[in-house]
Parts: sequence; C-alpha cells; structure tokens
Amino acid sequence: MFRQVMLAIIVVSALSAAAYAQQATERPPGSAPAQAAVQATTSVVTQAAVQKGVFNCAGRINQVVNFLGFTEQAGAVLMIPPAQPDSRLIPLAMEIPVEGGVAYVSASFAPNQANGCGATYDSVVYWPQSCAKVKENQFKTLKETGKIRKAIAILDGGEGIKIFLMPAGIGCVSIKKDVVQ
Repeated sequence: MFRQVMLAIIVVSALSAAAYAQQATERPPGSAPAQAAVQATTSVVTQAAVQKGVFNCAGRINQVVNFLGFTEQAGAVLMIPPAQPDSRLIPLAMEIPVEGGVAYVSASFAPNQANGCGATYDSVVYWPQSCAKVKENQFKTLKETGKIRKAIAILDGGEGIKIFLMPAGIGCVSIKKDVVQ
C-alpha cells in the first residue's frame, strides 16, 4: 500500500487560466536526463520525494512541478511506495489555483534507462463556457483532429501533447495530456 505524503502550502502567486491556456503547447524545458533538470529552485514536492528516497526522478519531478506553476498556494499528494521508492512509479496529485477556480493535475514519474525518468501529466480545468467557446478563446491556435468517440474533442498541441475538451453541464472541462520528452 502506498503512503500518502500530504503537502499543504500557502501561495505567493496563482497560475491564471490564461497562463494555463498559453502552456497548452509549451513543454517543461530541456530533455536532458532528469538529474540535470533540477532547477535553481527546488520545490517542496521534490524535497518531500527525496526525503522518502526518490532520487532517480527528483530532477524530473522538480522540472514538471515548477513548469506547472506549483507555488505556496497549491497543494500536493505524493504516493510513495514503501519499498524501493527509487525504482518504482511515483504518482502525484496536485491542486493548483487558477483564475476563477482550481486545476487538478495528475502526474506520474517512472525511472527508466532512456532518459533517467519518464513523466506524463494531465491538467484538468473546468470552464464555465461551452467547449466551442473554450476552444475559440483559450486554444484558438490548436487544430481539432476529431473526437475520441462522440463528445470529447481532441486538439493537437504537437508531439506528445493533446488537449481534450469534454462537455460538462453548461460548461466544459479541458484536459491537457503531456508526455514529457
């Protein structure tokens, strides 16, 4: 069973919804091994992971968490495996303030031989407009490539990045899925 490490934090600045939309096609900088990705500012999430024995993915965790705008007003739950945490999958859930609400971010980090640590994340935001308006206002530069089946639109953000727009009542939920290269 996984131990949950809760991090409650007070924020300096929030990631706005506009910044979220701008990040739709941006990636965490660099594709060097995760150890080289540790930035000058080590996040509290990264510090907690290292304290629990996660070293192989510490740089990648720091890279992704900082890129997503994790600040003191955000919160996170790390699910560190009790045995051999440095060689296992590390799930992370985050709540990040955005203009008018919050974003839920789910990230996973896995040590590997290709680049030291693979990562993927999904960032989920509710918008109080129709999906057509969200596409027009927040993701106008992205091309719609179809639907998953009937209702969920797929927007192409480039290699490894997709935005999914899902109707939700009178609003829309956007899900940014990124495979970190």
